Amino acid sequence: MLNTWVVMPTCLPLVIRRCHTCASARFRASGKFRVNANHKLLDAWLLVLCTGCGVTAKLTVLERMNVRSLRPELLERMHANDLGLTAEVLQDPVVLRRNRVALDWDDAWRLDTSGTDHLDREVIDVSVRFTARIPVRPVRLIAEGCGLSRAEVERLIAEEKLVSAVRLRGKLAGDFTFRLKR
Repeated sequence: MLNTWVVMPTCLPLVIRRCHTCASARFRASGKFRVNANHKLLDAWLLVLCTGCGVTAKLTVLERMNVRSLRPELLERMHANDLGLTAEVLQDPVVLRRNRVALDWDDAWRLDTSGTDHLDREVIDVSVRFTARIPVRPVRLIAEGCGLSRAEVERLIAEEKLVSAVRLRGKLAGDFTFRLKR
């Protein structure tokens, strides 16, 4: 029987960026957008606040975009400061690369295993699904979901009692499956 675990965000991640005022390295998304029009061209930014001093910085979302090439519902969501759009923008690799920032997902996600009744079986087949692109170490997920230590999970991988089609060392942000034999 295949069990499904879900990795889901609990809040917006922090933005890793150096603050010019206090030298802090973390910003939190305010959920607000600033849109500026210059004739037929639009610029849009997501505003982020320094966690140390509270100074506001801007992450470029749109740059010199023609008004007619922009979907009206996207512009409306920006004017309404839609939190869903904030999450989408923070997940967009193009926006992250353009602004030279990364995301800090520590304490911003949780693992839903839908119960612990599968833990007493001899063989466990698990499919791990991600609802957002959250980079997490599979060893950490398996340890948390099965109630094991990370060292124990590493030992099971070395003994080939824990197998997967993907590499279990390093970080993953996409769906994968694994089989645990006890």
